Amino acid sequence: MRILRGVPAGRSSRWRRGAAGGAIGRWYGQWTVGILEEDIARVRAATDASAVIGEQVALRKVGNSFVGLCPFHAESSPSFNVNPREGLYFCFGCQASGDVITFVRETQHVDFAAAVEYLAAKVGIQLRYDTPGATREHHRRAELVGAMEEAVEFYHQRLMTSDDAARARRYLRAERGYDAEVVREFKLGWAPEGWDTLCRALHQPFDRMEEAGLALRNRVGRSMDVFRGRIMFPIFDVDAKPVAFGGRILPGGEGPKYKNSQEGPLYSKRRILYGLNWAKANVVEVGEVIVCEGYTDVIAFHRAGLPRAVATCGTALADEHMQRLKNFSRRIVLAYDADPAGQGAAEKFYAWEQKLGLDIAVLRLPPGTDPGELGTRDPDALRAAVAAARPFLAFRVERLLEAADPSSVEGRARGADLALEAIGTHPNSLVRDQYVMQVADWARVPAERLRVRMEELRSAPPRPVAERSPRRRGDDGPGQRPDGDDDGRHLRTRPTVAAVRYPPAELEALRLAIHQPESVAAVLEDVLFSHNVTRAAFHALLDAPTLREAIVTAEPEVAALLSRLGMEEPGGDADDVVALLARNSAQRAIVNITSAARSNQELVDLRWAKERMDALSDPDRRVAASAQLVAWLSGSGEEGS
Repeated sequence: MRILRGVPAGRSSRWRRGAAGGAIGRWYGQWTVGILEEDIARVRAATDASAVIGEQVALRKVGNSFVGLCPFHAESSPSFNVNPREGLYFCFGCQASGDVITFVRETQHVDFAAAVEYLAAKVGIQLRYDTPGATREHHRRAELVGAMEEAVEFYHQRLMTSDDAARARRYLRAERGYDAEVVREFKLGWAPEGWDTLCRALHQPFDRMEEAGLALRNRVGRSMDVFRGRIMFPIFDVDAKPVAFGGRILPGGEGPKYKNSQEGPLYSKRRILYGLNWAKANVVEVGEVIVCEGYTDVIAFHRAGLPRAVATCGTALADEHMQRLKNFSRRIVLAYDADPAGQGAAEKFYAWEQKLGLDIAVLRLPPGTDPGELGTRDPDALRAAVAAARPFLAFRVERLLEAADPSSVEGRARGADLALEAIGTHPNSLVRDQYVMQVADWARVPAERLRVRMEELRSAPPRPVAERSPRRRGDDGPGQRPDGDDDGRHLRTRPTVAAVRYPPAELEALRLAIHQPESVAAVLEDVLFSHNVTRAAFHALLDAPTLREAIVTAEPEVAALLSRLGMEEPGGDADDVVALLARNSAQRAIVNITSAARSNQELVDLRWAKERMDALSDPDRRVAASAQLVAWLSGSGEEGS
């Protein structure tokens, strides 16, 4: 164990440097976008984990650790522990674990590189990147974000103060009810009518403006602004960095009502959700996210006291969006009419629910209204609609039955068939059966008869869906429908501690190896560990220079055990623990040797081993006897030496 200091020369090869270094590098390489491992180590070493975590968790010192209420699950008594020496945390309630970088990632919902950069800025470390390409890419992105930040500020100040934005200000006040506070909060802006006003104002290189999606060249080679004569809605990524714009034309203006930035180095509409930078804190707090169609819907929810709304940016709700949202909340409320997409939507929603563990509900609004309109006119009604959001299948079934004619036998039969077709698409048979019973009450037909009918419909070949509601097109732009294929990418999941009892002496030996390595470095061997997980944990410590790297390279169950033990101070004497392990291991060895000898009709002399086991009870001979038994068990000692 490279964690175990003072390892004597000539020890077994198990004590040599293993493959952990390469594994760590490969794992880091997935997330660091080229940040040098040396700099990652410098950031970790310079960061006081208890101070960073203490900014969000009230910690109190208990022994050598800090304890507080876990930020990852609700609890009334503290089970969240921070080990400041190792820079690790572990929750005994929910098994959340990791280091200070993991904590920043989990609480701020950023990727590994962003977490490292955040911590580096706090401790004043200038990060380096391991390839010229990575360094160039990092600087290039920073330059593009800088240009976008200047553009956001230019458009915003233009809306707030310029005479040519007076009509836009009147529209926002009169039609939308936006005062100056709303404009400032969402950084709304105005793109003037001039051909190249922004290009001339920013003094940025044209190539950078073009790459950021702010400028282009016309047919005669003259530079011109991409957005002109539009109210500007800046789009930020989850880290609150501006990456794109949505521009709305004023009533009576020429061109499409909404115009969005083209995709580029900063912006992917399948990955970005408008408003997530503002909504994420409330989403995590409440455990629910509201997904809208457009910018003004998001603002309406915020103004109605529901600041957990986000919107897709002129595209369908995609797998990448849901992958991102599930890191914040498992409950997704769709604030648009999800019914017109029909069967395609159902299959996608159910797949998301099963694969990502989501709970997808749908908001029901009065006919002909959208969240932006309702939020302005009656915010209480909007809040009530969110509280009454229904599961997607319930929403579909209710819509189909409401559209049917219950006054005639034929009407009830048609309505029941349509509802059964919708119910039959759900993958869970228990859920299907609950809805079948609801339809049976509505159609006045025995539930068993409807179960048979549903199976007939499920086995029939699919038919075109003729009845599609019109797609709602409100002021927020085109309606959305789920689309896109799963790309098979999954985020790393947090390992949990298996509900299994490990041998207590082996756990105590691992605690000593982690917290007091010098006390056991000379005597611990893997033959002393009988459980495959504790033995694997011992080998993980052997091959890693730090506990953190042992956790990173270990299998999930082993990593979870090491994370837990990293928070538990040892309570036993090292000599006593090793003696107990030696006794237990020697007893197992004697049983095995005796059994094998009996099978082969051989005689074996085990008096030497038994004498050493007896010597374990003598305080003056215990240490020497333990070492002799460990050497004998490892096959590197000679009987009677």
